[in-house]
Amino acid sequence: MSSQSKIPSKIRAYNVVKTGNGFSENNLKLVEISSPPAPEADEVLVKVHAVSLNYRDLLIAWGKYSLAGIQGSIVPASDAACEIVAVGPKVKGWSVGQRVCANFCPDHIFGDVTADARNGALGAAAPGVLTEYRTFPAHSLVEIPEHLSYEEASTLPCAALTAYNALVGSKPIKGGQTVLVQGTGGVSIFALQLAVASGAVVIATSSSDKKLELALKLGATHLINYNKTPNWDEEVLRITKGKGVDHVIEVGGAGTLERSLKSVKIGGSVDIIGIISASETPPANVVGLVMVNAIHMRGILIGSVDQFRDMNRLLSAHKIKPVVDKVFEFEQAVDAYKYLESQKHVGKVVIKVAKN
Repeated sequence: MSSQSKIPSKIRAYNVVKTGNGFSENNLKLVEISSPPAPEADEVLVKVHAVSLNYRDLLIAWGKYSLAGIQGSIVPASDAACEIVAVGPKVKGWSVGQRVCANFCPDHIFGDVTADARNGALGAAAPGVLTEYRTFPAHSLVEIPEHLSYEEASTLPCAALTAYNALVGSKPIKGGQTVLVQGTGGVSIFALQLAVASGAVVIATSSSDKKLELALKLGATHLINYNKTPNWDEEVLRITKGKGVDHVIEVGGAGTLERSLKSVKIGGSVDIIGIISASETPPANVVGLVMVNAIHMRGILIGSVDQFRDMNRLLSAHKIKPVVDKVFEFEQAVDAYKYLESQKHVGKVVIKVAKN
């Protein structure tokens, strides 16, 4: 095991405290804690360089995250890009200095996620990554693609892998197929990039023409402003000559699900990821639409370490760069959360943790 002499005895970390709807500085506190101990036999100690935020982080801070197990103050956030600074004596394949990310669910190695692996997701029941140093089980790690910076790589564990799992996990996308992505948040932008790299035609929606301009630059073929075209499902059918799309990246939730189901082709996939536009009442026609059109409707819970490695090979082959909207300093984490809450961003919001 390598020396830990360069690691201070005290490190900084954030704790999130749930205080109700709407994010404020009262939700997030910067605290000083003891440095992690030397890694166990099968663990790796890392220095956290950058952390990216997800909508889930806001839900946790608001006290609205649906999964049980969050108790009291926790270290928030699930997505980090790190540098290995020490390895346990039984760890193989990893060495000091390597750049790595840990999987969102550290124990989800391959195949379908189990309840135990799901309940160990970072930043909820298990401590998160908005801290200067942390240990991870060696089996949870993947190497960062060489062409990405730490800030860019920090966006991969949740948003990128979710998009990848949606597109290739159950009904793999094929060249020439059509994908509908909703909005220009992290998952949707990654889905756009990955779909284009896979040879698919992308239809992108947004409430902002300016954001749609970026989608066009990233390779989207068709653009829909849903404020100007509220019946956007009808426009999707017009674009696809009545056939519908092969995949819908559904990030809206109850507020958009019915239109998504009307946009997909017979036998197509609606990949359910988010709840941004939640409705008080569930869509009335879901069961009928799913049955009559044989729709494959699937909830996406991030992905496995195995899928993470596969995705990184695709990113490396096409030199795909994540879209990072804004980078905040570690001391500005509250501002980063507020910026995410404003929904002004396109792509990902990142917090730079390390100074070097």
